[in-house]
Amino acid sequence: MLDRYLLRYFLAVVDQGNFSRAAAHCNVSQPTLSVGISKLERTLQAQLFVRSSQRVELTSAGARFLLHARRIEREFNGAMQAMTGEGMDQPNLRLGILSSVPTEIIAECVARTHPAQSHRFELLFGTERELTGHLARGRIDLAVTLVGRGADRFLERPIVTEGYGLALPAGHRLAGESAIAPELLAQEVMMVRRHCEALSETSRFFTERGVRPHFALRSTNDERVLRMVAAGLGVTVMPMCFQAPGVVRPRLAGFSVERTLGWAATVEGEGLLSAMPSLLQVIDASLAGLARDDLGRSAWPAG
Repeated sequence: MLDRYLLRYFLAVVDQGNFSRAAAHCNVSQPTLSVGISKLERTLQAQLFVRSSQRVELTSAGARFLLHARRIEREFNGAMQAMTGEGMDQPNLRLGILSSVPTEIIAECVARTHPAQSHRFELLFGTERELTGHLARGRIDLAVTLVGRGADRFLERPIVTEGYGLALPAGHRLAGESAIAPELLAQEVMMVRRHCEALSETSRFFTERGVRPHFALRSTNDERVLRMVAAGLGVTVMPMCFQAPGVVRPRLAGFSVERTLGWAATVEGEGLLSAMPSLLQVIDASLAGLARDDLGRSAWPAG
């Protein structure tokens, strides 16, 4: 028989990444948590973690057990809510959002569907790699992320494919151009979006053409980058879905890199793709609508 507190210890280690943070999360001492994990491993007759001084990783047995542990915890919480009347008809749904999807789009979708929600949502923003890890560990049910990149670990449904373009201040000398050759940017100040999925391709594209600009800002916050573009600090390259007052979005001539945004889910989350809650439906429609937006001319619906 498995005690629930042992499951909580196990999930805390997975989610927090090490024993000390997991112990703090569970409000117990680290020795107490370690004893609990050892007891769980003896009960299951399997080693669940590979421990090192740097980090803690799941063994293959631990990864298999994680799927069951998540399910047990969700069902336990659902049973408690049903018995107490809390959260009735509002199951929790954990949704991952790629950090390079404009926050404005997601916020508008939330505003359009709140409070008439049949689910209680938890939103988790992250990079493609982070969201993949969260899906694999069962921390999220599905994600809006990059799809069609050759991986087959999850169920995928594409929504829209879009290109990348320049972001320039509205008062820039080249702001009136529909497409700008990279050589014309040789003397420009630029900003780097450090989390950009196309960062290596962008860097190689400019380097091969002898463009080595000064970088005034390196950031993982796209809204901050857009504000700095509008303020005249410099220019940058970003997906065409990003729009902001005071910023124009011409194409970067010769740069044909694209990305496909879509849904990724585990087998357990397959039902969410076939019967989407209202928020997911609105997000899906909003992203697909980028293909019809004149401001994002390079986008079109994914197949």
